[in-house]
Amino acid sequence: MSFVPNQLFNPSGDDAVSARTIIKWNTTWLFNLNNTKYQWAKSLYTIMIGNFWVPEKVSGLGEDSVCYQKDLTNEERRAYDGILSFLIFLDSIQTVNLPNFADYITAPEVSLLLAIQTYQEAIHSQSYATILESVVDSGKRDEIYYFWRDNEILLERNKFIGQIYQDFIDNPNDENFFKWLIWNFLLEWLYFYNGFAFFDTLCDQNKMQATDRMINYIRRDELTHVTMFTNILHEIKKEFPEMWNADLIYDMFKSAVDQEIKRSQFILWDKIIWINHQTTEIYTKWLANNRLWLIWLDPLYPEVKENPYKHLERLQDNNMDKSNFFESTVTNYVQSSSMKGSRDF
Repeated sequence: MSFVPNQLFNPSGDDAVSARTIIKWNTTWLFNLNNTKYQWAKSLYTIMIGNFWVPEKVSGLGEDSVCYQKDLTNEERRAYDGILSFLIFLDSIQTVNLPNFADYITAPEVSLLLAIQTYQEAIHSQSYATILESVVDSGKRDEIYYFWRDNEILLERNKFIGQIYQDFIDNPNDENFFKWLIWNFLLEWLYFYNGFAFFDTLCDQNKMQATDRMINYIRRDELTHVTMFTNILHEIKKEFPEMWNADLIYDMFKSAVDQEIKRSQFILWDKIIWINHQTTEIYTKWLANNRLWLIWLDPLYPEVKENPYKHLERLQDNNMDKSNFFESTVTNYVQSSSMKGSRDF
């Protein structure tokens, strides 16, 4: 079934909460936030607004510049550059693409969250620019920005991501919408967190600590984004069960995991303390299992039961007040009002 974008002005729309659905509803587009159906969205709005920050407030990047030149190994510098390049691409494409997706959401309270997310993704792009300006010599910045474009493995990876988004724009039907939704879930939950783990690993060795502080702020935002998309998926399953396709989800997860392992192993090589090809593969599969659990599906890799990066757990213990790791924060979010009712189907 084809999708039709929302009308910008629709005085004949119906805003009755009892009949509202998250997509495919005839809404007026009046933002009456005292009359909402999805209470998790109203609660999450408060959290997202409360997370406001700007990258200029993160101190210590000058020290990171010295560390980058003197303390990082060649392999660590290469990984630092390559992972930043990938994260820059992800946040850039999210900033541009989210308004396309929002055109098809028919719950104003959820559309409002997407607007905040778009703003936050732009802040993340500014954050990476601040890191590069402060840490890396000016002659190398463009090389990092376009590192993904000049490498066959990374270009293939980014083309795959971009094409799924483009398919929905070109042909907005049920299947392409569902694929877009699952891929966004994977992008936020899997790709970002794989990149974050590298910066956390450097920080645990007392390297690039300001960069990791910036990443902590970005991760805090991303957790709210994936909480939102987890809830959207729950609502789709309840309201439009004909769109739900578990086989497609597993196929997309398998493709994402295989490609992410290939990309991560290419970027990280096998010469960085606490990260190697084996741990990269296990961690990626462990992330996938956790993300599937959030949408109530069995693990794709039942043999993988533990996070291989124990140093992340140690960092978590040392930074509990920051609430900046998935392992410590996701339980709080699941238990919070922003997630209540999400398992009631």
